[in-house]
Amino acid sequence: MKISKNDRIIFVGDSITDSNRNYEALPARWSSWGDGYVQVINSYTTAFHPELELMVVNQGVSGNRVRDLAARWQTDVMDLRPDWVSIMVGVNDVCRHFDGIFYQEEQVSPKEFEETLSQLVEQTLSQTKGVFLLSAFLLTPEKTDPMRQMIDQYNALTKKVAEKYDVVYVDVQSEMDKYMAVQSGYYLSIDRVHPSLAGHLLIAKAWLSAAGLGGAL
Repeated sequence: MKISKNDRIIFVGDSITDSNRNYEALPARWSSWGDGYVQVINSYTTAFHPELELMVVNQGVSGNRVRDLAARWQTDVMDLRPDWVSIMVGVNDVCRHFDGIFYQEEQVSPKEFEETLSQLVEQTLSQTKGVFLLSAFLLTPEKTDPMRQMIDQYNALTKKVAEKYDVVYVDVQSEMDKYMAVQSGYYLSIDRVHPSLAGHLLIAKAWLSAAGLGGAL
């Protein structure tokens, strides 16, 4: 895997990827990257790898689950002709099991999650250079927490899909756990899900390292 000059990288996911991006902005234009890890990655590659002239596009949508990604995959991802696609999904697929009880909607089961993610990766690999799959995370060190246990279950499925299709798996939860072994997760998020800038920096660092672009960060 090697990111090359003029490659186009699409980041897609939920609110963690979205991070207040301007939906009216043109792709890879001012304010289109949001305030989170996609902005950090774009700024980093622009500053430290200007020779690559990468196009970084944020297509995150707050609240998305894997089935929502599938519904907009062609128009929001493939129609943009990406060279690489980075997918971060799973936290809403899990959280809705806990905070969506009174919605009486059908939840995303582990089976649906794995099958849908597999379909997206398979479809994307045939038209791109490669895919990054980022784990979801919950900012609690308590691995017996029921939501954390389900996050770990769905992350295991993401890793399984990554191994099946031989794509890059980025274990963001592990990076967060390393931090929480030293400091409180409160510094990374006040609601255990949406990262502070420090949390976004950890995600960006993990992605850049996996992409072979790390070093200065």
